[in-house]
Amino acid sequence: MSLYPLKFQPILKDKIWGGNKLKTVLNKDFSPLPNAGESWEISGVEGDISVVSNGRLAGNNLEELVEIYMGDLVGDHVFEEFGHEFPLLIKFIDANDVLSIQVHPDDAMSKERHNAFGKTEMWYVIEADKGSELIVGFNQEVDKAKYVAKLEEGKLEEILNNEPVEKGSCFFIPAGRVHAIGKGILLAEIQQTSDVTYRMYDWNRTDDQGNPRELHTDLAVDAIDYSYEKKYRTDYEAEINKTKELVRCPYFTTNTLEFDKATEKDYSALDSFVIYMCMEGDFTIESEGGISTSVVKGESVLIPASLDSITLKPKGNTQILEVYIK
Repeated sequence: MSLYPLKFQPILKDKIWGGNKLKTVLNKDFSPLPNAGESWEISGVEGDISVVSNGRLAGNNLEELVEIYMGDLVGDHVFEEFGHEFPLLIKFIDANDVLSIQVHPDDAMSKERHNAFGKTEMWYVIEADKGSELIVGFNQEVDKAKYVAKLEEGKLEEILNNEPVEKGSCFFIPAGRVHAIGKGILLAEIQQTSDVTYRMYDWNRTDDQGNPRELHTDLAVDAIDYSYEKKYRTDYEAEINKTKELVRCPYFTTNTLEFDKATEKDYSALDSFVIYMCMEGDFTIESEGGISTSVVKGESVLIPASLDSITLKPKGNTQILEVYIK
């Protein structure tokens, strides 16, 4: 029996910095949690495997589906490279307070230290309070010695790059780049399947018991890419009813599509699954066998690699992110 567009039950994460925008903006029910910082939309992370919520495969988890359908689900070349492990982690993040300053190791270091993948990621801002900022990279030339000195002096912020953001801001964050999501920001995050994070500084925050959160300063020192970039923001020109590339890297490609009329998608030349994240509006996916799948703002859906041709039908102006591996 043929595959169809798959939706999954969100995995909601309680975070010390979380708020309520996952509920009020993206319609996520995170009860009984008082608030939530993350919604893991599509996850193959051990212990947090996504479960299908629609159609005849409802109740099956992503790991089981990859094992059964293999290349028909993820694409032959993706299955050859990653086997039964789904290669991407798709999230929505609501930062009601600033996150820790952190860095992620690359593939080689993650394999050696944690037997895991590295973590290259990207952010797309859905909403941002006035004056909100992100931290991405350094604001000057920095080497390991200078970084360690600033950290020990409690002056790390002096060398970090602050970026004002608004709806639609986009940032690519390769493994090794220091970063932090600022207060008042709701965003979509696309990343490698990895939950390895090194906290460098956490604003002297404590948990519910008054204990400072764990830091990983020694591990982080060797994971940081100390190079300085003059520009960290990803510039792009959105155009109605045209797919526009945001990020292309070895781990994923992410495009944006704003559309108000039916759009045909031909994936016959793409040997990969496709993920849609709905940023605004709502639409239906018409696929093989007359299957119609509705998607609303805040939902994510996985298009199996075996679906070569689909039609997207919006109800008014709609915007999505389109993610795949190429």
